[in-house]
Amino acid sequence: MGRYIIKRLLLAVLTVFIICALTFFVMHAVPGGPFNREKALSEATVAALNARYGLDKPLMEQFLLYMKGIFHGDFGVSLKNGREISKIIGESFPISAKLGLEAMAVALVLGTVFGSTAALTRNKWPDRLIVFFSTLFTAVPSFVLATLLLLVFCIELGWVPVWSPTTQSYVLPVIALSAYPMAYITRLSKTSMLDALSQDYIRTARAKGVSRFILIFKHALRNSLIPVITYAGPQIAYIITGSMVIETVFTVGGLGSKFVSAIGNRDYTLIMATTIFLATLMVVANVICDLLYKLVDPRIKYD
Repeated sequence: MGRYIIKRLLLAVLTVFIICALTFFVMHAVPGGPFNREKALSEATVAALNARYGLDKPLMEQFLLYMKGIFHGDFGVSLKNGREISKIIGESFPISAKLGLEAMAVALVLGTVFGSTAALTRNKWPDRLIVFFSTLFTAVPSFVLATLLLLVFCIELGWVPVWSPTTQSYVLPVIALSAYPMAYITRLSKTSMLDALSQDYIRTARAKGVSRFILIFKHALRNSLIPVITYAGPQIAYIITGSMVIETVFTVGGLGSKFVSAIGNRDYTLIMATTIFLATLMVVANVICDLLYKLVDPRIKYD
């Protein structure tokens, strides 16, 4: 297992490096620059700014210098306000992390419960009701749901503030963020549970007189969680960074909204830092999920 972990970590580092290279060169290939404004700056000013931030050097040299800074933990400064990128991420990421973790916890718990309930009541009214709402939440885009929640509960009813750093204000963003993954996990859990219930070991346990509770929660549910874990790994990493659209709709000052503004401002350093941060979270989450397979199903072997 140790060799497997080392191999996965090396592949993770390679993956992050490839993502860094692709992001860097594609971003610089787009026409325009970070100092383009409606009111054009003089050529001397633009040249001075490019020299200040090292943008006047050859592209490959810029990339090597940037990667050298990354290896030393230096993400540079924002090209728009001169603030350190690490401080920007440190201030905005906790907000996105809290929002994303709460949304993913809701999606995992409710999705697993609803999916298992639908499988155990197959072709009955609870199953049909759960399938209807899971299909509805899968089809409705998150920004549409977020806008409707904002319109009804914030503007019309006034039950929830649009945004303030309180527990109450997290309710609507969490609902909007968790709706799609909850619906997907519900459908995934139902399919996995039905497949687990049809296995021979379930029939054998039932023939031996194993109680229904142990049959479902110890045998069927445990083995049906593997597809859910596979989906949850990268989804947790994605949702922790905060949905860009959801954060924009609810004016949440998280990392997602910072990333959106960085793209609009062509803030190269902030775009690179947030992309690397997200990629690292995705890779780490995938590695952790692969290791969790062993806990869920001891029959899995690591080569």
